[in-house]
Amino acid sequence: MTEFSSITTFHKALYAGSTSCAEQVRGYLDRIAQLKHLNAFLEVYEEEALDKARELDERIKNGQPVGALAGVVVGIKDVICYQGHHVGAASRILEGFTSLYSATAVERLLAADAIIIGNLNCDEFAMGSTNENSAYGPTLNALDNTRVPGGSSGGSAVAVQANLCLVSLGSDTGGSVRQPADFCGIIGLKPTYGRISRHGLLAYASSFDQIGIFGKDIADVAAVLQVIAGPDEFDSTAAQMDVPDYQQNLSHNKNYRLAYLRDAQYHEGLDAEMKDGYIDLFESLVEAGHTVTGKGFDYLDYVVPAYYVLTTAEASSNLSRYDGVRFGHRTKEKDLDLVDFYKKNRSEGFGKEVKRRILLGTFVLSAGYYDAYYTKAQQVRRLVTDKLNEILNEFDAILMPTVPSTAFKLGEKTEDPIAMYLADIYTVLANLAGVPAISVPLGRHSNGMPYGVQIITKKFDEAALLQIANQLMATDRAPIV
Repeated sequence: MTEFSSITTFHKALYAGSTSCAEQVRGYLDRIAQLKHLNAFLEVYEEEALDKARELDERIKNGQPVGALAGVVVGIKDVICYQGHHVGAASRILEGFTSLYSATAVERLLAADAIIIGNLNCDEFAMGSTNENSAYGPTLNALDNTRVPGGSSGGSAVAVQANLCLVSLGSDTGGSVRQPADFCGIIGLKPTYGRISRHGLLAYASSFDQIGIFGKDIADVAAVLQVIAGPDEFDSTAAQMDVPDYQQNLSHNKNYRLAYLRDAQYHEGLDAEMKDGYIDLFESLVEAGHTVTGKGFDYLDYVVPAYYVLTTAEASSNLSRYDGVRFGHRTKEKDLDLVDFYKKNRSEGFGKEVKRRILLGTFVLSAGYYDAYYTKAQQVRRLVTDKLNEILNEFDAILMPTVPSTAFKLGEKTEDPIAMYLADIYTVLANLAGVPAISVPLGRHSNGMPYGVQIITKKFDEAALLQIANQLMATDRAPIV
């Protein structure tokens, strides 16, 4: 199989007759089998993908119209529903469950003639930053198998990183697309909350969750967003706004007014080498004609606590539906009363991290602590949102680190959940405020691992976000690694 760097180059070869959809699918299937040890895929739709490829090849041969993503091979995270296929959030609680419908994002991919090749490993119910919380074992970083790929969308990131599919879908509640994209040296986009319908996305924290996109080319990410974004009658939180043409002005270059958050750039937790890399980036941007200004952001140390109070509270409500009565895991123990039956089902079905977050969320919502924790966290969320919007009203975008360090070793932080949570310090900001953010590769650390830079723009300004990211990727400062 010829490996293509982008959808554009693939389509050029496809319509010129120098490759076929079937050839591409067979190539990806072979590579998935060769790299099975990475544990990126939980299930591969081999025959189905080949059948779809052959059908598309026949239509192209006969001059029939095909969709905008014709033949593009896509993987989907195991929290996104696909009718007739297993969806399990990488959890034992949903072992053997088959989805009765497709997510709106999946339906739109299929309508555009994309080929879905399989579902991808993740942290259980999207709760984690390493992909080590999966009931089916961790996904390995393809660049260094001793390191984590990030999470929770680790399988989605590795699938693109290791060329197991051309693009993939993940979900981002507090950085679960951008952080693994950073660790794997690829692009990860979290759109504005409401830009992509959440219908068919298994809920973790409903006011934070958003489907995101992984790729190696900004134009690919823009093309997929173009297809799956937009209003949806099945999701009342989906924005009732027209979707702009994200690809039209993608190559438009201009000078931008950019801000960086001094509290993020000079935070004690940021790796020193990465800190120098961002300073070099800012200087090169100024030399290229952009303005780069440092801004204060006093709330940075409050964003992680506020995020975890709010998301765990929502999780404790959302995951209450998994009781073993109507679907999912059911204990084999007999002669239990109803309360013990529920306890057994959930104790056996949920993993350690999911239990921890459900318990924390139930605690912060309890009568004696609701005002002290949940109400206070909502107030912090408002302050953070207002401050971020104030900066974005003055500047075209904010630049900041995606994560404080490069990918760490497997098992390094599993016994210290607080350290794991604090690693989300730079990504949860965009989710608290509901604004779009993207992580793009910046360079390599001396330890050999990649690291990226995060770009944030105003709500529903993905067009500018993608333009700035594309301009940054086009320079020598931001190579794909």
